[in-house]
Amino acid sequence: MTIKIFVPIDSTAQSLGSNEVAHKIEFEAQKRNLEIDLVRNGSRGLFWIEPLVEVEYNGERIAYGPINEEDISSLFDAKFFEGGKHDKYLGKTDEIAWLKNQERLTFARVGITDPLSLKDYIDHEGFVGLKKAINMEAQQIVNEVKDSGLRGRGGAAFPTGIKWQTVLDTESTQKYIVCNADEGDSGTYSDRMTMENDPFMLIEGMIIAGLAVNADHGYIYLRSEYPHAQDVLNKAIKIATENNYLGQNILNSNKNFTLEVTRAAGAYICGEETSLLESLEGKRGLVRYKPPLPAIEGLFGKPTVVNNVVSLATIPIIMSKGAKYYADFGVGRSKGTLPIQLAGNLKQTGLIEKAFGITLRELLYDFGGGSATGKKIKAVQVGGPLGAFIAEENFDIELDYEAYSKLNAVVGHGGIVAFDEDVNMAEMARYSFEFCAIESCGKCTPCRIGSTRGMEVIDKIVARDEQPKNVALLENLCDTMVNGSLCAMGGMTPFPVMSALKYFPNDFGVESKPSET
Repeated sequence: MTIKIFVPIDSTAQSLGSNEVAHKIEFEAQKRNLEIDLVRNGSRGLFWIEPLVEVEYNGERIAYGPINEEDISSLFDAKFFEGGKHDKYLGKTDEIAWLKNQERLTFARVGITDPLSLKDYIDHEGFVGLKKAINMEAQQIVNEVKDSGLRGRGGAAFPTGIKWQTVLDTESTQKYIVCNADEGDSGTYSDRMTMENDPFMLIEGMIIAGLAVNADHGYIYLRSEYPHAQDVLNKAIKIATENNYLGQNILNSNKNFTLEVTRAAGAYICGEETSLLESLEGKRGLVRYKPPLPAIEGLFGKPTVVNNVVSLATIPIIMSKGAKYYADFGVGRSKGTLPIQLAGNLKQTGLIEKAFGITLRELLYDFGGGSATGKKIKAVQVGGPLGAFIAEENFDIELDYEAYSKLNAVVGHGGIVAFDEDVNMAEMARYSFEFCAIESCGKCTPCRIGSTRGMEVIDKIVARDEQPKNVALLENLCDTMVNGSLCAMGGMTPFPVMSALKYFPNDFGVESKPSET
């Protein structure tokens, strides 16, 4: 009987030795004359126990981890292929609390299937949404997305269906679908995991988007630091094309959609949609003035849908299960689920998918296991390097776009970076300005000059140089950046700065909290 063993091929797992583990398992099985089927699946997202090796036994998957090369011989001795007990035995994979307590919709297949197996994808409800969409009118598809309540998962949280409606309503002989895969926020990797571990899902979402707005060509603008994702995407596009899911006359529908991957320029600012479009056109990544919106005049001056990876990858389940199914998850206007990435000073880091409404405290302690150092968690940055720092007094507020907006904070791309009590928040605030100064495209004065002046003002505050005057100056500077910057790069840099000053004034040497911006 053939033994089915799963070893992740995700970049994180590879960096922790999964390729070496896979090779050693093959070697050991050959030595023991055991016939195995080694599947290189995606990561389940439990990064603290990667490489996670699974074996299929009696119709269920049994997990072992973290596994290194030295464990392989003893795993075989313990007959792990029959679910045998071992020091690294974790039990049934589906019963692991980290996984069992999630609501996996977008990431339902990730970690289960072989990323490049079209059969695996179809066997796990892949292309069901596309097959439905092909038989619908464009407006019906857009209505379904609007009714789902899906909002952009890249950070801006703009209603996806409204953006699609604008592109559909704009007359043009040529329209485009652009996937923003230039994932550059600190502590985020949900886009990478989607592309590496379930590429057909993104491809399906982009095809449906094309059907919805009458676009016949798409681009995936991929972060330059993601070579493995590029390789997987190109292979998946080739497979989808050979099997009539991409190209001309898709599934004999008389509808066409082609797709290509473009390597990004390596600049954080190119994650901003208009700067991305400039780069995609072969120009320097500078932010465009708006209006016109990209939905009306986007790539090469044509109406363009620009959505993040997770936004597009969520479309298939909305189309297959229906808008109501998806909208029933979440709270308020924050519908559905969010892939949340836990990083920083935590015992258990990795990706989870939860419906909106979970709290930071639950994420940090129930999933994250508390700080890796065992010290008190002092602050959490939510939403990337432009996101506000959340203090413990707000750990119990629900993860919800509107609730966070009231805090002058953002949910963003779902990245969560935790810091223990040893962190100096004045240094973190200064770094926010420094990051902006380095990554700014330089087109607008508030961002270009404000970021540099911000570093200088924080240095003066920490040095206790005319503190009241410089605190007031910092507040005014932040107000100017928020209201005068051309894009979110300068407009959101003040969020981490002012939240750090508000909740942790002692780190700046300031005795009392400043007024809110």
